[in-house]
Amino acid sequence: MHIPLALTYDDVLIVPRRSTLSSRSEANTKTRLSRKINLNIPIVTANMDTVTGSDMAIAMARLGGIGILHRFMSIEENAEEVRRVKRAQSMIVQDPYKIAPDKTVDEARDYVASVGITGLLVSNDDNKLQGILSRRDFIFANGEDKIVADIMTPREKLITGNAHTTFDEAKKIFAEHKIEKLPLVDVEDRIIGLITSDDIKNIIEYPLANRDENGQLIVGAAVGVHGDYIERAQELVKAGVDVLVIDIAHGHSDLMFNAVEKLREVVPDVQLIAGNVATATATKELCEAGVDAIKVGVGPGTICITRLVTGCGMPQLTAVMEAAKVAKRYGVPVIADGGIGKSGDIIKAIGAGADCVMMGGMFAGTDESPGIVMTKGDKKFKVCRGSASFTQSHTRKRHGLEKKNLKEVVPEGVESLVPYKGPVEDIIGQMVGGVKSGMSYTNSHTIAELQNNVEFVRMTSSGSRESGSHDVQAIT
Repeated sequence: MHIPLALTYDDVLIVPRRSTLSSRSEANTKTRLSRKINLNIPIVTANMDTVTGSDMAIAMARLGGIGILHRFMSIEENAEEVRRVKRAQSMIVQDPYKIAPDKTVDEARDYVASVGITGLLVSNDDNKLQGILSRRDFIFANGEDKIVADIMTPREKLITGNAHTTFDEAKKIFAEHKIEKLPLVDVEDRIIGLITSDDIKNIIEYPLANRDENGQLIVGAAVGVHGDYIERAQELVKAGVDVLVIDIAHGHSDLMFNAVEKLREVVPDVQLIAGNVATATATKELCEAGVDAIKVGVGPGTICITRLVTGCGMPQLTAVMEAAKVAKRYGVPVIADGGIGKSGDIIKAIGAGADCVMMGGMFAGTDESPGIVMTKGDKKFKVCRGSASFTQSHTRKRHGLEKKNLKEVVPEGVESLVPYKGPVEDIIGQMVGGVKSGMSYTNSHTIAELQNNVEFVRMTSSGSRESGSHDVQAIT
């Protein structure tokens, strides 16, 4: 039996080249997530329940990447998470939240709290603008018997725009009139949209934000291959999801191919990402099945123990190389999922042929990840757990999302505490900075140039040790 050698990121280095880049700022990190979706940075957050909820997805899209919402919640909760991302930022809110003028103030308070906003447009049954209810109005609303019409700013005092109001015009209106919301109305005064000062600010503050054709942030969501996955997919698409990730540990299986076929029938227009796989054969068959991107990685994740439990997997660098060779022939992007511990690993993954990388544990301790900050001793932590951990299986069982008997569960992931890391923006800044530096070392202005210019060398364990700080006592 011939046993070939397979390598991972720490087994290789990229050979530097003479560079024409005068600064790493000249490097362009724009890449592809799927056949039709681009990214401005090559980073995707994983669909883990301790990593990506709507807060993380919003932050990632604003920074130029994308977050994939986890699926361990009810279908309605899942769809609402998508809607939260879609409403978080846009030039124009196409269907703003509204309330009738005869509703009570308490009803209005409950409504804004339930949808996570600070104000409402007030309209009648014909959708004609009657006024605006803002956070300021709530502050001075005393008396339980008051209705919305009693405390709102009435129509005659409002500044409005129309369907042709441009970004620059809206910005000028906000500056001149010191308002926070600009309702858009048609010639009959019916509400057709809303522009907010926060949206204008976010567009200016986040120039790399990934937005769809309506100016809304892009977002992905995971679905399984059992149970309610068809209904879940349909509701997610109705909510506006841009891409679905078919979430299965062993993607080279009949379960995956059956799911792809069924999803193509019921949600034909949404982008589909399939995974996880680790071989050229699996990649070829999924490409021919018509998926829009392939997720590569069996067992490389920080909290994944699939290889230890099953004895199966493939070192990640080799897996990415083998998959990318095949996927490129079909024009299908490859997502390197797992095994990324530092920015240098991202460069190596992309050099090996990946279009972008998916990361989980790296972001589990951030402000935007789901869960609470815990204090242990004098240090702060958050929980990170693999999707195939026992605790995750128990949670799915408890919420009716898993029918499997817990006695049958063989965990392929672990649960751990990770240090609290603050805002995800700080980590992304360091990661993207490292990627751009790596591109400058290889004389690569673009991701495509990096893949053409890359030259790998293998190194020994001594070379790996030499690559990090050594023979000193680090201060931090």
